[in-house]
Amino acid sequence: MRILKTTQTYYPYLSKGGPPAKVKGIARALSRRGHEVTVLTADLGETVEAFAGRDWRRERTKGDWGWEWQDEGVKAIYLKALAHYRATTISPRVLEFCLRRLADFELVHVYGLYDLLGSVVARFCRRRDLPYVIEPLGMFQPKMRSLQKKRLYHALIGDALFGGAGMVIATSETERQELILGGIADEKIALRRNGLDLDEFQSLPARGALRAKLGLGENERLVLFLGRLSFIKGLDVLVRAFGEIAGTHSDVRLVIAGPDDEDGCREEILRLVSKLKVEHRVSLPGPLYADQKLQALADADLFVLPSQYESFGNAAAEAIACGVPVLVTKGCGIAPLIDERVGLVVECTTEGLRAGLKRLLDDRALLADLRSRCAIVGPEFSWDEPVEEMERLYSSLIAAKNLPRPVAVAQSQTLL
Repeated sequence: MRILKTTQTYYPYLSKGGPPAKVKGIARALSRRGHEVTVLTADLGETVEAFAGRDWRRERTKGDWGWEWQDEGVKAIYLKALAHYRATTISPRVLEFCLRRLADFELVHVYGLYDLLGSVVARFCRRRDLPYVIEPLGMFQPKMRSLQKKRLYHALIGDALFGGAGMVIATSETERQELILGGIADEKIALRRNGLDLDEFQSLPARGALRAKLGLGENERLVLFLGRLSFIKGLDVLVRAFGEIAGTHSDVRLVIAGPDDEDGCREEILRLVSKLKVEHRVSLPGPLYADQKLQALADADLFVLPSQYESFGNAAAEAIACGVPVLVTKGCGIAPLIDERVGLVVECTTEGLRAGLKRLLDDRALLADLRSRCAIVGPEFSWDEPVEEMERLYSSLIAAKNLPRPVAVAQSQTLL
């Protein structure tokens, strides 16, 4: 199959959250199975340093539409953007790309909402009768900011975008129910979990480098969060919960690592840390990618994902793959796959997170037991099963499009 995937952000622009890892994982797995996969994305124009031991700027080449990058059989095309604001970019060359290249593909997979890249490609798909699927990435219902703008987007663009899609992908039962409540027909929703490229987590660095950098003693324990610093991640609630147990757990440090989402959450975290007088117990090292991320996971004793909402929660899956027990909230789509197997699931409240932290930190035997189970549960998060599901879905949509159309026969009128 010849597959086009559109995503607002892709490697190496990792500061925008989890979509790059998801799209790359699916695209690479499909390529390994013999399919021709192209990723259409935006050149965000940011300075990008070497990542994962590779120099992206040396590897990329100039193409017809912008920068191109080949990685394990997947071609990524980075359209130059005239301007961008948060998740929205204006890339006029997408019009020319669609006019000249869209016919080369058999199916399009659109990731995310509230950008003009996927919606423009989908509009051309509808004009060409080219099947496409949408994966909202948890963005279907407006949740935190720019709510009026997002509702306007649905009225002007979103309804047609979803109406013309062959299928809508939900990555958890939580997201599926959200789509149904939003008016998407159940039969038009395909439930498919996220996955991990487990090869990335097979060889972890030796434990200790991050702990040494933070000045942690040999007997101190590290509680880790990795992700965007955003209010929807529940980080203000986590800091309050940690502040309530800090006095009785003097051997525990909290590390909140990730890029600033610029919604005021980072400032609120710093205000709470100062108010609760836990400055020496809470660290914000900034974003950690590639080897630095693996080092953080190797050094962690417990991973916490306190989100108000996550369509899935790949960060928790990554922690499990690295042998780290997790504490997640009920708003995370991954929660049903975790509870009492490799971690605990609690309410996204100060009381819920405080109780979960206290239980896991007080019961060392429980924490050790959960850690031992990670080696069993971790392989369940491979991309194998989800990619097979996508392969079947793509094939069915392409086959349906190629079926012969019934010919309408006009009925003759009886003349009286």
